Amino acid sequence: MHRRIHRVILPLAKVFGKEMADFVAKPLSRVLRVKDCLRASKEYDSVIVETAKVLEDGGLVGVPTDTIYGIACLASISQSVKKIYELKGRAEKKPLAVCVSTVESISHICKITVPTDLLHDLLPGPVTLVFERTAGLNPDLNPTHNKVGVRIPKFSFIQDLVVKCSSPLALTSANYSSQASSTSVEEFEPLWGELDLVVDAGKVGTGSKEGSTVVDLSVCGRYQIIRQGCALENTLAVLRDKYKLSPAD
Repeated sequence: MHRRIHRVILPLAKVFGKEMADFVAKPLSRVLRVKDCLRASKEYDSVIVETAKVLEDGGLVGVPTDTIYGIACLASISQSVKKIYELKGRAEKKPLAVCVSTVESISHICKITVPTDLLHDLLPGPVTLVFERTAGLNPDLNPTHNKVGVRIPKFSFIQDLVVKCSSPLALTSANYSSQASSTSVEEFEPLWGELDLVVDAGKVGTGSKEGSTVVDLSVCGRYQIIRQGCALENTLAVLRDKYKLSPAD
């Protein structure tokens, strides 16, 4: 049985009153509203194909995840990564996460320190796992950091998108730096004019705007919670209770 997620509607952009001058100078993003569409249907696949093309052309896309909306680009395109920092007004010392499609692909960009079963217990899910990076990752992504956070959201659309792109995505929350996260596209509408495409999947997450739980697993046998996020209890149950990892000093 196919999982229902989203349905494609025509691109749209609305501009009213005093916003018209800004629209003429910089058109708003195309918005693909996707609702009630069977996964792998023609409509669903067309959104995947179109979104992947925008990313492969160096564009920035607003995307849904299992927690909040994000801004994504291909991690392999240095200029696109730079554009994310400029868009958000974010200091480059603050790292971007990387989104991959499978647990097995994490080893291509990270030095794994935990059992594969542990990774499968947490991913896909609302967790960001931090490991030491490898040479397989674009050196222009987080150049001042020797670690990188990896995500596999439990959300079919973004998983299928990464597969279509055949490349990890650089991913950050869809908001200006230091502002609240977004669980609907309307909440980051001020950013639309800076994006090449917005994929609207309606309301995402569980109502919380905390984002994913972020945990550093770069030291063998240890864990360090960097951000509590929305999945702390389950994450600790896996790390501490099931696999007997110890908190970092």
